Amino acid sequence: MVGIRANTIKLYLSIWISFFFLYASSLEANNNLDFRENASTLIMNSLKEQEKDSFLYTLYAAFFFMPLWVQAEKPSSLAQTLFKQIQEDQTLALHSKLKQDAYALADSLKVLYGSESSLLSKVELEFKISQLYKGYADYALYGSINWDAFQKRLHSLKSKDIHASWLTYKPKISPLILLKNAVVSSNLENIFKDVKPKSYHYDMLYDALIKYIKLEKIGGWENITLGKTLRKGDSHKAIALLRKRLRISGDYKYCDASQEFFYDSCLKEAVIGFQKRHGLISKGVIGKKTVAALNIPIEIRIRQMRLNLDRIKWLYAYNEERHIIINIPSFMLFFERNKLLQQQMKVIVGKKRNPTPIFSNRVKTIVLNPYWNIPKSIIQKEMIPELIKNPEAMEEQGIEIRAGWGKDAGIVDAYSFDWSQYRYSQSMPFRFAQVPGRKNALGKVKFLFPNQFAVYMHDTPNKKLFKRNVRAFSHGCIRLARPRDLLETFSTFNDAVDFETSKEKLKGRKRSNLKLNQQVPIDIVYLTAYVDYAGILQFRNDIYGYDRMQLQAYRKW
Repeated sequence: MVGIRANTIKLYLSIWISFFFLYASSLEANNNLDFRENASTLIMNSLKEQEKDSFLYTLYAAFFFMPLWVQAEKPSSLAQTLFKQIQEDQTLALHSKLKQDAYALADSLKVLYGSESSLLSKVELEFKISQLYKGYADYALYGSINWDAFQKRLHSLKSKDIHASWLTYKPKISPLILLKNAVVSSNLENIFKDVKPKSYHYDMLYDALIKYIKLEKIGGWENITLGKTLRKGDSHKAIALLRKRLRISGDYKYCDASQEFFYDSCLKEAVIGFQKRHGLISKGVIGKKTVAALNIPIEIRIRQMRLNLDRIKWLYAYNEERHIIINIPSFMLFFERNKLLQQQMKVIVGKKRNPTPIFSNRVKTIVLNPYWNIPKSIIQKEMIPELIKNPEAMEEQGIEIRAGWGKDAGIVDAYSFDWSQYRYSQSMPFRFAQVPGRKNALGKVKFLFPNQFAVYMHDTPNKKLFKRNVRAFSHGCIRLARPRDLLETFSTFNDAVDFETSKEKLKGRKRSNLKLNQQVPIDIVYLTAYVDYAGILQFRNDIYGYDRMQLQAYRKW
């Protein structure tokens, strides 16, 4: 009897506890429902004077003016996730306004819910958290580059007769869309992870940035002073410090250095690795350029990585099997297939006075034995001065001068004109075209991706320049070290390109256009910090000065 009675009491107690929690939960739900209705009315009335296209009005209109961050008895889980996201974001400095605001608003919510508080005070905090969200979402989605200010600086270069262009592709997702997705999925943290770029090894560069931020906190690295060039076999008092410097940056692997100040083979291997990572001549000889790269402070490298992460956010987001990337500062072409490196080659890009534009397009046509229709700017700057001195100069270079651009335009006699009158003229009535052949500046193969800048990839008869470490010599187009290799690659997935037939055609001089049935997206980019396909962090010099220009108006959060 005692056992039955005890069990009965336990049963009633269990039922009562369940009822109590259901009642409390129902009461809380009803209380929160009342709160949401009252808060919605207050939010709607508070935003009446706001511009209809303002962020706050647009945000709350999308959510029917319901509160997102505050509830009747406690902050929403969305608010708690937002604070955690910002507070744990290692790319934000502790003293940054975003992080300080996140801590301050989190503390304000604790105070608010720790005592009696009015609906008005909760809605006021609601708005402040929305503004915090907007700031952090802008930071996460768009980065810190002031693109309008940068475009104005590019435009100002025209006064120096430098025509520089950088086309941007704004991320398709907005802070509002991101928040809608977070509300639907109930997971703001994962939504922020999902919107990170998936190309250009963004995630690996991000991880490298975090590593460098941690290194900076423990002191970074010291400067190295040599006073002379060092080679393997030399001894110097700075070699111990050099080993330490290369060990910090991950270039020096553990070796048993029996002589602390002796330049041994192990150190040489580390120096070569460092030189390769920085686009330097990599022979293990430590000269002024290597020392200069070693002595760039870690905070400068961190800023460089931040800048390039932000650039990646504004590149065109392709999701296709094949992709060509030309990185101007590294003077390299990368052909990807399913995000993996299939082919790479050296390229020559535009000179500082003739910078290659940054933009995205698609390779649509390959031309065998191309003509070179010479641009007006090159005619006036280079060809006409030669003609003034020697009317036979063009003929000697295999360049025809025709009386216009029509099919029937005839070849003109260079002796029949006073070329000085066209040196600075607004119009150019003649077409200068270099015929196919070994002298043609475009070589034997041209890859077209029609664009507003009239640039393309092409072969070149001058192969010696590819031996240079810095390869900025063109008028803006991209010269390829191994164009026939790229032609062969295209032939593996394009019915219109038969490689064996093409090789036969290249023995002659007849122009042939090959329309691609499978076009390939191409991006010309400008990344001075990136992670390569082997997972190795790379740095390159700012050959066009774009790092400096963008950092002049870099936003602080």
